[in-house]
Amino acid sequence: MKIQLKDRIVEIKWRLVGFLGKLVIDLLFATTSIESVGYEKVKSIFSSRRFIGAFWHSRILLINYLYKRWNGIVLVSNSDDGEIIARIAQSQGHETIRGSTTRGGLRAIAGMIKTLKEKKKPGGVIPDGPLGPRFVVQPGVIILAKKTGYPIVPITYSAKRIKVFASWDRFILPYPFTKCRVVYGDPVYVPENADNDEEKRCLTNLEKELRRITFEADQYYGHNIR
Repeated sequence: MKIQLKDRIVEIKWRLVGFLGKLVIDLLFATTSIESVGYEKVKSIFSSRRFIGAFWHSRILLINYLYKRWNGIVLVSNSDDGEIIARIAQSQGHETIRGSTTRGGLRAIAGMIKTLKEKKKPGGVIPDGPLGPRFVVQPGVIILAKKTGYPIVPITYSAKRIKVFASWDRFILPYPFTKCRVVYGDPVYVPENADNDEEKRCLTNLEKELRRITFEADQYYGHNIR
């Protein structure tokens, strides 16, 4: 009985974390002005709702805000900060699948492949999480795209006034009432019959594109985040 009560208290705590996290994100970005670059080239893909959005660990916040209520499938790590991300994503209307390249990765990827195929929803992946290396794409997203046939859409953002944290990912937090710039990269398609060499080529292309658009977004505001 005591164990059940403890579990309930823990669950209430995490639900509160998700609710408050979503509320803070909504309030923050409601004060900002947001412009997008490159959306036209991915507009038809987004309309199909059959795609995988890929974004760096440090660039989660605004992307979460923009695509809340999209009812997507988000792959979130089993790490401690992954629990926070998962709860916020759930509060935003997404379904989460837990796992990463370091813990429960293969099972999570298999579960996400199955769910995307059955429910035909958009997916979201943080390819350098949960512990990095920063701006290095792990192979799980390539496998996911190959098995589902979904294109990978690189997405990133930056802002004029930001706080850069001294974390492994150099996480950025935009200040209220600042300007934000979302950049969409060229989609990456992974052929169904791709061999190892082709998969590596797709991974390299995705990593280069995500790095390119992130550098572009940061440079627009004069940031040089190292």
